[in-house]
Amino acid sequence: MKGFPLTWLYAPGDRPPVVAKALASGAHVVVIDLEDAVAPDRKAYARSATAELLRDPQPVPVHVRVNALSGPWGRADLEAVAPAPGLSGLRLPKVSSPSDVVRVARRVVSARGGVPPLYALLESALGIERAHAVATAHPSLRGIAIGEADLRADLGVRDDVGLDYSRSRVVVAARAAGLPPPTQSVHPDTRDLDGLMASCARGRALGFLGRAAIHPRQLPVIERAYLPSEQEIEQAETVLKAAAMTQGAQALPDGTFIDKAVVTTAHRTLTLPQTP
Repeated sequence: MKGFPLTWLYAPGDRPPVVAKALASGAHVVVIDLEDAVAPDRKAYARSATAELLRDPQPVPVHVRVNALSGPWGRADLEAVAPAPGLSGLRLPKVSSPSDVVRVARRVVSARGGVPPLYALLESALGIERAHAVATAHPSLRGIAIGEADLRADLGVRDDVGLDYSRSRVVVAARAAGLPPPTQSVHPDTRDLDGLMASCARGRALGFLGRAAIHPRQLPVIERAYLPSEQEIEQAETVLKAAAMTQGAQALPDGTFIDKAVVTTAHRTLTLPQTP
């Protein structure tokens, strides 16, 4: 997972100055949003401004969250941005079945001679139930994630803990499909950095890797939360050194038991980006 992006910063497509700031923010990926962040009467402008920007390569990977194909704007979004040389990926909202992914793949393949990387956002109970089927829907699908605001509304969940089943299900589905771990959904309170840190710790414990953001001030908090600590790195190195010296299960001097699963976890820790 070397080089795996930890921060994904959303920026509204109808505000080019905000997009420009996002591109210079240090985010690993910038997601230009044509969907929820853009009012209906601004959709056409957002689409054309984004297509214009992506005519040229960008300094960081740029994904575009298009509108759902089931609505009035999704097809126009795909026609405008899918062929763009500066596009690094398409984020597909409100995916509830494998056919949603396949329809997009078929629609864009003729526009650019191939399908760009696709990322499915699961935002309903039905989407969560079909998570693995969605995750294996098409070879161009590179990741799945949860749109928690819409999912919360669909489920009628009032407490954050009520989403943990859905979160775990998506983590398992991604792993079973051979996809990277999902990224966490956005933390909507951009000033609550302590809450963001605690939420990231919870997400990391559940198996997520990295997080979407809606303000640059959230980026260093997310990165700090998901980077392995010096203690974690030291422990992983100790495990691997011990494993290299002895075959089979063993215990370290501190009582830590080492077996194949522990060694796998240590390898995973050391393949993550590390604190500069």
